[in-house]
Amino acid sequence: MLFAKKKPREKKAYDPARWKPVIRCSICTGEMAAGFKETATGRFEEVMLIRDDRDLARFEKEYGVENVAKEY
Repeated sequence: MLFAKKKPREKKAYDPARWKPVIRCSICTGEMAAGFKETATGRFEEVMLIRDDRDLARFEKEYGVENVAKEY
């Protein structure tokens, strides 16, 4: 088979009690990365790069989050 169907993306689950959805923004370059910040330690785990509004909408839809906070 030459062309295969794309497999649907598997939704990753996160623990809202432990992790907080965050968009990390660079002041210098303006680069934005979406991910989760651990509330206890402050460790950031990057999930995807945000290039435009469609990427942000996809992140919110995949993880079922709204009103994601931005951190600089």
